[in-house]
Parts: sequence; structure tokens; C-alpha cells
Amino acid sequence: MPTPEELKEEDRKIRQLRLVVNLTMSTISQTTLSLEEASKMVVATRELALRLFPGKELAFDLIYQPRFRRLLAERFRLH
Repeated sequence: MPTPEELKEEDRKIRQLRLVVNLTMSTISQTTLSLEEASKMVVATRELALRLFPGKELAFDLIYQPRFRRLLAERFRLH
């Protein structure tokens, strides 16, 4: 059973990841980045997620990667 401190730390990490994901998505959708720059931002966000939650690649790929893929497809007309 996790301690209250561990739960608090996990909650902090989740909030941080959500903030970074939201900022990345906003930046991609609202600025004039190139596809390459936007893709690098997605990669950097994934790397941060894996530093915060080591071994959770599958979780990121299932939860966030589809959102980023849709955003990039819409933003850069990759349909």
C-alpha cells in the first residue's frame, strides 16, 4: 500500500504531465510550427512522461499518442 507521501508525489507527477501535454497540444494547434518542430515537441513530451513514469511507454502510447496523432493530422492536413 502506497504511503500518503507516495500518493501525493504520484498526483503531482500526473498534474505535471497533464499540464505539459495540454501546453504542447495548445502550442502545436495555435502557433506556426513546422511538422518537424511539432513532432519534436511530441517526442519531448513522451520523454518527459517516461522520466516521470518509467516503464509506462504503453500507457503513454495508448492514452496520449492517439491525441497527438489526431492533432498533427488535423493541423498539418495529413489525412
